Amino acid sequence: MNKRNKRKMNKHRRTRVRTLALSFVPLCGVTLSSGVMAQSSVSLYGVVDDAFTYVSNQRGHSNFYLSQGNLQASKFGLLGAEELGGGTRAIFRLESGFNSLTGAQSSAGFIFNRQAYVGLNNDTYGTVTLGRQYTPYFNMVGSLGPTGVLTGATGAHPGDLDALDTTLRFNNSVTYASPVLAGLQFSAQYALGGVPGSVTNGSNFSAALRYDYKAFAVAAGYVKLKDIATSQALGTFAINSPVNNGYASAHSAQLIATAARYNFDNLMVGVNYSNVQYAPGSGSLFAGEAVFNTYGVISTYRFTPAVIVGAGYSYTMASKANGISDPARYHQVSLEETYSLSKRTTLYALQAYQHAQGKSLVAAGSGATSIVDAVAVVGDSQNTSPSSGPSQFVGMVGIRHAF
Repeated sequence: MNKRNKRKMNKHRRTRVRTLALSFVPLCGVTLSSGVMAQSSVSLYGVVDDAFTYVSNQRGHSNFYLSQGNLQASKFGLLGAEELGGGTRAIFRLESGFNSLTGAQSSAGFIFNRQAYVGLNNDTYGTVTLGRQYTPYFNMVGSLGPTGVLTGATGAHPGDLDALDTTLRFNNSVTYASPVLAGLQFSAQYALGGVPGSVTNGSNFSAALRYDYKAFAVAAGYVKLKDIATSQALGTFAINSPVNNGYASAHSAQLIATAARYNFDNLMVGVNYSNVQYAPGSGSLFAGEAVFNTYGVISTYRFTPAVIVGAGYSYTMASKANGISDPARYHQVSLEETYSLSKRTTLYALQAYQHAQGKSLVAAGSGATSIVDAVAVVGDSQNTSPSSGPSQFVGMVGIRHAF
């Protein structure tokens, strides 16, 4: 090979290396900028979370097993932004949940089952996003509620019937979030049902308001769901536990919640309240409106920068409906202890106990419901494995790594 051809080949190789490097850089979260290229970034993030778990009663038997996604759901995602000028940027998020014990998708058939949206953000006018998203109700109220402190696995209210954990998502949704003005922010979301000839059939709506002032924060939120069993706009909704599966045939559901927190240096105290209503339709398996009210208190204390403990109590009561003269009541106590080995790695222990009283309406199979004694269902980790009786204890010891 002569020197001229050799120089050409080396030049070609250097060009290919530069091209491959530039195509890989955004995936590593590195910012690219130049006179002809808008500033942009893409970041990869995620969580892996596993624990040893003991449950005193799962359908009549105690159980010791490995569980995952307890302190935080196991997931990975891509978060990106591109500067468009004038304080405006294009944004997107793709987030997928997975089972860190088996490697399986947490929702079969969904690559990005947790979130998948794109939109625009402006410093002055706020943010508009389109796609599969959490509700403003969860983003603003849920962040101040029990699951932000006590994790949804053992701290969510029974069956997560008020969706203050990450069990409610909208498909086909448009969300607007205002900028924060003097500590106040508003957000609204509408999810289109996609039914030919009707804009409202199968549609969902959510709105929330949050106010932050120094060490104090308070939020209130609202959700309206329609055609629960058939709506294409309703991505996920927790209605699979004995607490509320008797109302899975509801035509609509309304969720209202409020939460507040105050921080005293290392001590945080908070209160929360929710009201959930299920309304029947022509094809529902129950006749009267069902109402659940939940009252909760939470607290955390930071002993050292690495050691935090949390505690919470909630009381959930159902209103009389559907021939139930002794409606269900649930008392739940939840505890959490965490020790941070680093900014990304945490050892944790969780404990929760729930006691149920009264009667509840449950799905009985073959398109029927029946009135039975209420059974305990701790957090949302036991929705499909409830107790066979009025009490259930759950204890977990695990490790979470975020990247």
